[in-house]
Amino acid sequence: MEISKKSGFWQHQRLWISVSFLIVLTFVCFVVPFFLSYHYDEQNISLGATAPSWGHWFGTDMLGRDLCARVLYGGRISLSIGAVATLTALLIGTLYGSVSGYVGGNVDMLMMRFVDILYPLPLTLFVILLMTIVGRNILALFLAIGAIEWLTPARIVRAEVNLLRDRGFVQSSRLLGQSTWNILRLHIYPNLVDTLLVYGTLTLPNIMLLESFLSFLGLGVQAPQSSWGVLIADGVQFIGIYPWLLLIPSLFFVITLLALNFLGDGLRDYYLRQRS
Repeated sequence: MEISKKSGFWQHQRLWISVSFLIVLTFVCFVVPFFLSYHYDEQNISLGATAPSWGHWFGTDMLGRDLCARVLYGGRISLSIGAVATLTALLIGTLYGSVSGYVGGNVDMLMMRFVDILYPLPLTLFVILLMTIVGRNILALFLAIGAIEWLTPARIVRAEVNLLRDRGFVQSSRLLGQSTWNILRLHIYPNLVDTLLVYGTLTLPNIMLLESFLSFLGLGVQAPQSSWGVLIADGVQFIGIYPWLLLIPSLFFVITLLALNFLGDGLRDYYLRQRS
């Protein structure tokens, strides 16, 4: 039987382009800085801010630091925070939502009411408060952002598990005496992978935006380290004099967010076609 070309994974052009771009970007941010002539925090105050040139591809900032090295290092930090915080949110949300959906009854009601109470709270302010209390470091930023983003995946997982627990293969496993953990591990979680993958790719850019917002306020990554949010915040101060300080990191940030959103949309469309 001939397979329709439109249904193939690699026939989704936006999906393929996004995957390729993100792979290249990850390689560039994590590997290329080791081969650059300048370190991200290497200062040359006498040089000052200079426009892009052959010696400094993206120019230098006010302290004479190579902007190319700082943009690539900042990309490493921004991507790492987005990935780790997304995984943290998915892990907490999956465990919470699966228990709520599988157990059901009063336990489900109480657990979901707790989520409903937290949902309308200004969680960004909670992150700011937590960062102020525990200190401004990258590990705290990972945990703080991940700890507030689990509410939506918990609801999504709970709804999926509610549907899966009445399926024949789950009922059969229960009749055969399998434990709740084995049923979740062997039968429920594997069927959640596509849903979590799509949600994760759509959540990652939101977390990167939140990190940039916190860094813009001075509550995120601290000097001499950099992230795209830090570089954008620094560039805004000199947009009229040294525009490349803002335009270059902003360009990297915007294109990455677009690629992540296209990836999420492409995966969602692909899995919807697979299910139909």
